[in-house]
Parts: sequence; C-alpha cells; structure tokens
Amino acid sequence: MPTADVSLLHGTLDGLILKALSWGPRHGYGVARWIKETSRDALLIEDRALYLSLHRVEERGWVEAEWGYSENNRKAKFYRLTSAGHRQLAAERERLTDYAKAIVRVFNAPAWQVGK
Repeated sequence: MPTADVSLLHGTLDGLILKALSWGPRHGYGVARWIKETSRDALLIEDRALYLSLHRVEERGWVEAEWGYSENNRKAKFYRLTSAGHRQLAAERERLTDYAKAIVRVFNAPAWQVGK
C-alpha cells in the first residue's frame, strides 16, 4: 500500500530521535530505521536532516556519542541518551502529544464551529 508524503515539522525530528534512543544506544542508520519501521514506513528521514538533528541534540547535551562497530562490523558513531536527554524526551512527548491532539480537534471540528 503506498503511503502519503509526510514531512516532519521543524523540531519534531529531535523528539523522534530521543525516543528512538530511549531503547538504548543506536547509530544514525539504526535511528532512521527504527523511526521508519515504527511509523510503518510513513516517516522517512533524509540522511542530511538526520545527522543535522543528531549533531544538534548532541550539542545540547541530550545525547552522547562514541565510536563502535555496527552489526555489519563497520565503524559507526553510536548515540545514547543522557540524563538531560531523558528529561527532554518527557518534555517533547508532552509537547508533541498536545500538538497532535490539537490537530485532531481541528480536523474533527463540526462545520458549525467554522468562523466562530
């Protein structure tokens, strides 16, 4: 079944990355794969956007990184959540959940509410 083109809103990718890392350390490709599979292929992350976001969350102290080897025995940078990252994940979960609920309310609003 083809999926719709779903573009991520600015700031959403950071939260998704934090969630992907809440299950343990992952390299960049593993983060993107987890998001893709968990969203049932609805969210496809471009490499450039992924690595810009990973560097951003690392600069903010939400993740730490170290070099290791992937399951294919390739050198890769593995990211893991810090304590600050766990706190930020909780904040992002609340912010994005509230945002999603607001979008659903707008789409489910009866016609009589239009213009009032």
